[in-house]
Amino acid sequence: MTSAAQNIFSSRQKIAGILFALVAAIGFSAKAILVKLAYIDSVDAITLLALRMAFSLPFFLVVAAQANRNKHSVALTTRDKLAVIGLGLIGYYLASYLDFLGLQYISAGLERLILFLYPTMVVIISALVFKHKIGRTALFALVISYAGIALVFMHDMHVLQHDALSGSVLVFGSALAYAVYLVGAGHTIARIGATRFTAYVMTVACAACLLQFAVTHSVAALDLPFRVYGLSIAMAVFSTVLPAFLLAAAMRRIGSVHTSMIGSIGPVSTILLAYVFLGERMSLEQITGSILVLAGVLMISLKKRVQS
Repeated sequence: MTSAAQNIFSSRQKIAGILFALVAAIGFSAKAILVKLAYIDSVDAITLLALRMAFSLPFFLVVAAQANRNKHSVALTTRDKLAVIGLGLIGYYLASYLDFLGLQYISAGLERLILFLYPTMVVIISALVFKHKIGRTALFALVISYAGIALVFMHDMHVLQHDALSGSVLVFGSALAYAVYLVGAGHTIARIGATRFTAYVMTVACAACLLQFAVTHSVAALDLPFRVYGLSIAMAVFSTVLPAFLLAAAMRRIGSVHTSMIGSIGPVSTILLAYVFLGERMSLEQITGSILVLAGVLMISLKKRVQS
């Protein structure tokens, strides 16, 4: 391949990576909108989460089966298997369950902003567990990020009253669970590969969600309007499966830092989609709080890039 051809190929890979990261961010951010729309039909969080995972599971099983047939794939050790099970339960089952519960009480915009705090939580967890020092820049980023959340929270508290506190705590727990997952996933991802790892942990999470539904609900709970099933399928395809693998594809092409920076469009996308489809107001507090959260998270992401 000539130098010119290599440059063209490299440019196309970068463009594809940017597009993949952008679509993944919008897809993930649309999940909150689809959940809120489904709640209009009085479906509960456990049932809705089970439907989402039931429609997602076949895709992850196919990818997992293909990964197992790949002769270049390393065999999973007992430690790898335990890590996949544990991280799947924490990072996708628990995080998703708490998120779905929280969305019953708070706006889609606040939910996405709280979830977007997970990089700051990774910094704090790393400091506590691995004794990593938090520098002045990171500390300032943490302060302005949480100040932004406080601003949007006060807005929701005024609109939704006491429900905002319950929902915010639940979604904060979701973000914390995902941050724990990210801190613990690095070694296993490096050993077995990002796509294979994603398929495995999502399969574990799907199985856990379906088991929870089977234990706590009867089949009669599935007697729901067709609209709920349509939203669940859309949630599975466009806000679960495609974003998960597009994110992995983006990281391969443009790196994790650039991918995470493009992902910062997620909260903005959620606020705009909530305004269009849910009629949620875009107040000055929301806009200011969003800017503070985005600025803080980007400061941490850029700092990681400089250190790497």
